Amino acid sequence: MFTRPAPKSAKAQVKFLLTRAKGVTQALAERLSVSRRTVERYRAGTLTTPQKRLRAAVVGEKTESEWQPEVRAQARHQAATPSDMMVDVTAYFGFTCTGSSDDGRERSITTAISPTCAKQLLELQEAGATEEELHPIVAEAITESYFTQWGTRTVDLCADLTHVSENEFRF
Repeated sequence: MFTRPAPKSAKAQVKFLLTRAKGVTQALAERLSVSRRTVERYRAGTLTTPQKRLRAAVVGEKTESEWQPEVRAQARHQAATPSDMMVDVTAYFGFTCTGSSDDGRERSITTAISPTCAKQLLELQEAGATEEELHPIVAEAITESYFTQWGTRTVDLCADLTHVSENEFRF
């Protein structure tokens, strides 16, 4: 979402992990619990299919968790600044408001998200929240920017977001 995809091949993953280990094959071998020679074989490309225990270490969290953390942090920070994050949503919107005659219906909405909501969304997403757990915050952000136009219209309006068929964030 924020960066290039993490390396997929065993050779590329070991090469990346070696850069994190400052090129010291012995240090990486100890970290992965394999021999130095095994690390060298992966780097040279002679071994292409990792063993089960090594696959779990290389393919798993070690590569993903260390893949461009600074770039991801910078992108999250930029998205949480004013008018930098947009949301495209196609979903069923229902409303609760005093005197409202709007029955719920499916809408496609593209709107900006406030920095507060953007920060909240990104923090929850980073913590592993599911898409359904993010829907109330998205609904609040859309209500704030689209339906009440930042508090200039129908202040007590509350939109409910259900049956989401498409949800995309841009920044």
